[in-house]
Amino acid sequence: MNAILRRKQHKAELKTQILAAAREIFVRDGYESFSMRKLAQRIDYSPGSIYLHFKNKEELFESLVEESFDRLLRALNRLKNGHAHQDPVAKLKTGLRAYIDFGLRNPNDYRFAFLLRRPLQRRPYKVHPAFDVMRYLVGRCVEEKRFRPVDVESTSQALWAAIHGITSLLIQRPTFPWVARRQLIDQVINNAVDSLMLRPDQEEETGVSHAQPSGV
Repeated sequence: MNAILRRKQHKAELKTQILAAAREIFVRDGYESFSMRKLAQRIDYSPGSIYLHFKNKEELFESLVEESFDRLLRALNRLKNGHAHQDPVAKLKTGLRAYIDFGLRNPNDYRFAFLLRRPLQRRPYKVHPAFDVMRYLVGRCVEEKRFRPVDVESTSQALWAAIHGITSLLIQRPTFPWVARRQLIDQVINNAVDSLMLRPDQEEETGVSHAQPSGV
């Protein structure tokens, strides 16, 4: 390996090390208590080495947030790009479970994406593509007349609020005497989604007939 490739590899490895250590410190100490000097001591490098990759802690924090969202997006995109003929309600419920499971398997990622306190942002909020996947799945349920004629945007936001609530509670209140975790998650999802579906009398009015999919 020549000198240029070695430098590139070292730079990439250092950036990975910086991000891993920064995530740990942010989660442990909070945003306000984080400092680039504390991070430098943690990885045994000079602060100048960190500033070669990130100009300040705000940029470093945002990079970690985006990294967390990207991991969630990869998990959800597998559903969006799956078989088109799959029942849209089953697919939506699978997507909601995937969202919750991602948060519970990766609590630090989830804390970064949604729970850590950060400075007030002056720029407009940017909806991440991960939410677009949920909007797409809800839209399919409406288009294929599996749902009542609901507003896709408000319905997507309401479902997100429901699954975010249970995910954040399970992460932040692990000692609460919860019932079986899977039972609780299934009830939250089923209550939220099933209330949106066409009733039998509505199916007759629209000329639509669907059997309840198995395994949902």
